[in-house]
Amino acid sequence: MDGGSTENNYASKLIQVTEGAWAGWSCYPGGDPFEDLAGPFYFRTEPDGRRVCAFRAERKHMNGGGFLHGGCVMTFADFSLFALAGDAIDGARTVTATFNGEFVGTAHEGDLVECRGEVVKAGRSMVFLRGLITCAGEPVMSFSSVLKKMGPRTA
Repeated sequence: MDGGSTENNYASKLIQVTEGAWAGWSCYPGGDPFEDLAGPFYFRTEPDGRRVCAFRAERKHMNGGGFLHGGCVMTFADFSLFALAGDAIDGARTVTATFNGEFVGTAHEGDLVECRGEVVKAGRSMVFLRGLITCAGEPVMSFSSVLKKMGPRTA
């Protein structure tokens, strides 16, 4: 989910899921082809106003050892950045400028993987965040990142 860019061929539209296991959650199909391939990833706003992101670990998310693949964890973290920073981004075309993460645990096929975090500071063109990905309440990855708001594209 690349922070609201509608200038590419991958038109992203917020979808509110109304049925099934993910009823009450939202997603952005078509916004990022890689995330569509790696996901599906979802988010919702909790009663306290904070956002939580989640996905159910599938066979395609596992590495050769049967654990959640690190690349999947990082892709989910990158997706989560934009959901967590939604209000600070406010529809601006935004990219991930820096990403620092520590793998501290794992998940297995069938597990629910969640991410919570916060905007540390939102400036005019930079948004600083930190987050924690968990499975069954245990940490999987802690991360911090900076998102850069971009100006309009020029030809």
